[in-house]
Amino acid sequence: MKSRIGVGIVGFGTVGTGVAKILLNSAALITRRVGVSIDLVRVADLDIARDRGVALAPGVLTTDVKQVLTDPNVDIVIELIGGYDMAKRVMLDAIAAGKHVVTANKALLALHGEEIFQAAT
Repeated sequence: MKSRIGVGIVGFGTVGTGVAKILLNSAALITRRVGVSIDLVRVADLDIARDRGVALAPGVLTTDVKQVLTDPNVDIVIELIGGYDMAKRVMLDAIAAGKHVVTANKALLALHGEEIFQAAT
């Protein structure tokens, strides 16, 4: 069993920022409950200059989604950009890279869920 799980977030708006805060601020609690460390490894967003009130380690924040998708330390990619086309591409590319994926994008799953599920199996 792994001792840590690396997480990458694509989309650092309101929801992405909230997820990052929970992962960072509740790290000890999550580790106790899950039995492994959940580490925020990479975060991608178009606007990395905006202050979101989250202290990320140097090198975590990037504008390049591919850095999240290809980082060998990222096990799970959380898609939080919304929309259809780019979100679908992120999900499919993450699956192709051997990553697990999480999304809250119901519209994406309604339109492209079957294709995404097929790619994952």
